[in-house]
Amino acid sequence: MSGKLLLASSLGLLLLATMILAVTFGPADIAGSEVLQVVLHHLGIVQDTPVSRLRDAIIWELRVPRVLVAAGIGAGLALCGSVMQALTRNPLADPYLLGLSAGASLGAVLFLLLGAALLMPIGAFVGSGIAMALTLFVTQALGGATPVRAVLAGISVSALASAATSFLIFWSATGDSYREILSWLMGSLSGALWSEALIVLAAILFVGLPVLLSGRSLDAFAFGDNAAASLGVDVGRLRWTLLGATALLTGVLVSIGGAIGFIGLIVPHVARLASGSRHRVLLPVSMLLGAIVMVWSDTAARALFAPRELPVGIVTALIGAPVFILVLLRYRRMT
Repeated sequence: MSGKLLLASSLGLLLLATMILAVTFGPADIAGSEVLQVVLHHLGIVQDTPVSRLRDAIIWELRVPRVLVAAGIGAGLALCGSVMQALTRNPLADPYLLGLSAGASLGAVLFLLLGAALLMPIGAFVGSGIAMALTLFVTQALGGATPVRAVLAGISVSALASAATSFLIFWSATGDSYREILSWLMGSLSGALWSEALIVLAAILFVGLPVLLSGRSLDAFAFGDNAAASLGVDVGRLRWTLLGATALLTGVLVSIGGAIGFIGLIVPHVARLASGSRHRVLLPVSMLLGAIVMVWSDTAARALFAPRELPVGIVTALIGAPVFILVLLRYRRMT
């Protein structure tokens, strides 16, 4: 077994163990064996289970969907970050820094305040797409795409979208909705349902999987657009296809979990240290590592101060900000 395959297999097993262990955390004392019995029972692999109906409901209806949502969001954000860093050749690029998360939040909050909560994924996608277009426009207006210009443009667009979101909340939100929206904007997986888990998993399958298979083409971007074109890559088409896919995936993930920062920024760098820079390996490793980090972050958010629960965005920021500083120091020559 090659080293890369061994790494991916080990991370896959670690993710499975992480998800099982995460389900055991909570007010009700749940054992890992009970989690396995309930999951196998609902999958039809085991016919009978000694677990009571109440504990079965706690595991299958409350905890398993939340863990699946956390894993899917972590994997998706890490994938988007890896792809955006490759397309822009910018180690600081991610859905947060380039304004996609803030734009998705603006679109989702707008639809929510208009009473169209069921259409929040559409609003988040539209918002992330507009934010991406504005970021690219500002980057070109500054004189062309460079790492520093892309980050500066993304920060500007993110600030603009965040200000617009705050204005909408201040002007329209009343009563408990004010607190609920603010909690969602800081990132929260509280009350995650199976319907949301299925949306996240569908987004990973139908949007993330095609992006995952673009690893060979992304390697060509490491040497610039001309080098990629000389290798037979349709640069313009591939770039816009992948940017559109990351905007769609980011929009769906933000609409479910809120604006969760740093996962798409730091996880690809950690994965790169372990797997190297070849995207055929980097992308799946980033997804597995992102899922693990996100599941543990959400577990910490709901368990550290129980019965009170932190927004998961606070936990990822506490973890990600110091690592982000290290990334800035590593690439300080770019500034």
